Amino acid sequence: MIIRAYDKKDLKSMIKIWNEVVEEGIAFPQEELLDNITGADFFASQTYAAVAEDENNHVICGLYILHPNNIGRCGHICNTSYAISSEYRGRHIGEQLVLDSLCQAKRHAFAILQFNAVVESNTHARHLYERLGFIQLGTIPNGFKMKDGHFENICPYYREL
Repeated sequence: MIIRAYDKKDLKSMIKIWNEVVEEGIAFPQEELLDNITGADFFASQTYAAVAEDENNHVICGLYILHPNNIGRCGHICNTSYAISSEYRGRHIGEQLVLDSLCQAKRHAFAILQFNAVVESNTHARHLYERLGFIQLGTIPNGFKMKDGHFENICPYYREL
């Protein structure tokens, strides 16, 4: 697996993967799907965006976006989102994406990486983050509306870089 900066040729695959996670409705806060125009604008607006490319068949199987979590006096804190194609889940691609995002966050002069809304039932992600040194800040009751309309708790995490 190669983790690299995205290229415009990757956009079709990136939009497909992003939309798959949005449509699942259990991880990302977004409800609107990206199209070719909004997707290109969205990924270009990030501080950094990367893809996971399968070295054997050159398929884009995952991605992440990196951007400031806030502005001004909190501008040293960044945020990321990770998406992996359902066909490639369970292959430790998420770990590779998180590790690369930590390096890129440092390169872009951020001091803290914060996850605002990790859904409590997303145990695979939570175990990964904790294993990589992220600290849970607490729990926000009913902070995430699932696709079926019920609410679940969210667990913010952070890690100093």
